[in-house]
Amino acid sequence: MTDTTTKPSAKPLASQTLFRGLDIVSAVADGCRTVREISERTGITFSTTHRLASALVQIRYLHFEPRKGYRLGSRLVELGFLAYRESPVTVTARPFLEALAAETQDTVHLAALDDDEGIIYLDKVGGKRPIEVNTRIGGRKPVCSTSVGKALILDEGRQAWKKRYEQEAAKGQAGRLSLDDWLAAMAIYAAHGYTYDMAENVAGIRCVGAPVRDASGDIVASISVTSTDAYTDEARMQEVIPLVQKVARQISQQLGAAG
Repeated sequence: MTDTTTKPSAKPLASQTLFRGLDIVSAVADGCRTVREISERTGITFSTTHRLASALVQIRYLHFEPRKGYRLGSRLVELGFLAYRESPVTVTARPFLEALAAETQDTVHLAALDDDEGIIYLDKVGGKRPIEVNTRIGGRKPVCSTSVGKALILDEGRQAWKKRYEQEAAKGQAGRLSLDDWLAAMAIYAAHGYTYDMAENVAGIRCVGAPVRDASGDIVASISVTSTDAYTDEARMQEVIPLVQKVARQISQQLGAAG
């Protein structure tokens, strides 16, 4: 007689192991360094945490140093750069960002929303001025106090703006403007399709931003020109607005947005 009993699938167990491994990587990314810290953060048993972390070290997803503990491994760095290079927005935008940086002599950024964690910088092209802008690809910043952040939420409307401001204000990240002043500024930005950062995020740093849209018309990224108040007064910022908007439109068109 043929045995028709269905054998249990290994997929649930494999999936569980995969998700636990990813949870461990995320815990290390959040600053957990010891097996106990990772176990407490993830809820995975100590022994399982140790076993999976050791396996992740073997395949270079984690790195372990005695007395220092775990940190992210070189394989994740490699994958991060691969993802960065293959991102359609990043690849499409790069030559336009370089041209904008050359034209303005200022640092140019490309950014996107990172869920509820603010914005993440997708690319950065340095300018020619003797200044240092403390940003990096993969770095994160608040939404409400940055020009790229404001540009990313231009379509959300007053109620969503207010909610974002209150969320970041609770963390001390909303910037120096009051809620009413910030909302009034956002209404102006939404009407004209550009944004400012008037040293709201970092003292002395000024930025002009604009949104980048895809074929559906949705905002998928934003760009900005960043300089210091020594080089960028109000008149200069007004001059930069059409330059940033033009490049944002060019990138958007390459992504399928209507001209």
